[in-house]
Amino acid sequence: MSTISERFSILQSHLEKNCKSKISKISGYVGFIMRKLLFSVLSVGPIPAHVAIIMDGNRRFAKRHSLLQDSIDPASGHRLGFRSLISTIQYSFEMGVKCVTVYAFSIDNFKRSPQEVQLLMDLMREKIEEMSAEDGVFQALHVKINFWGNLELLTEPTRLSAKRAMDTTVHNKGPELSVCVAYTSTNEITHAIEASVSELKGKDQVQVSDLERNLYSAGCVEPDIIIRTSGETRLSNFLLWQSDFTHLQNPKPLWPEFSLRHLVWAVLEYQRVYAYLKNKKEGIEKNK
Repeated sequence: MSTISERFSILQSHLEKNCKSKISKISGYVGFIMRKLLFSVLSVGPIPAHVAIIMDGNRRFAKRHSLLQDSIDPASGHRLGFRSLISTIQYSFEMGVKCVTVYAFSIDNFKRSPQEVQLLMDLMREKIEEMSAEDGVFQALHVKINFWGNLELLTEPTRLSAKRAMDTTVHNKGPELSVCVAYTSTNEITHAIEASVSELKGKDQVQVSDLERNLYSAGCVEPDIIIRTSGETRLSNFLLWQSDFTHLQNPKPLWPEFSLRHLVWAVLEYQRVYAYLKNKKEGIEKNK
């Protein structure tokens, strides 16, 4: 795993290579240096290893700003949300977060109108290909991309794009991005139980360790923070098994409005309760 300093060096090289104009190169470099200073101060406290995000509020943002009209792309809110996703992931990795997990599409979302589901599948495929592009920032950072969920429920082009992205980045040694699509936590746990039962081979019963080995998230540390934007306080069937000692946060901005300052505030809030969460976890593990 690369250090924070190494990640900044990689990003600086990527910035110099991809900024076309002198003005954009200068402005990008100034922002880059300012973030580097900010994250250096932030790293005095504990930096979360794993940040998980429920990206809530794309459709409400589009309605609030009158973007959902017949003449305009009905997926406009989701497109704006993708911009927030890319910047949030980049900032997270810059500050030293090792894993980011995002809730992109629930199994329950398939209940929406067929037109909207198809639009979202097409948009997802388009953005997956952007994320795994060879000249993109994710490849520059050597990001490993995972997709968690029942991928067989996706349209074939979207499923193939997801599998291609995982195959392309499987050997990357940098931070990990896990995208939950066609996902619910109950489906993940059911999948883990079924896989564990099929592996019994003479054992009397399934152990907790068997289940955890067969979760989609196997091998990934538990999330330190779960952020749900738009002020909603529900987990909506997201990482229920993994979030025993996770700090839950519900900032009010809708997802397309989520920015660097909201991410920094989330980390500061986590640092404020870090000692309490650590003591709670150690106490429970000691009494097992």
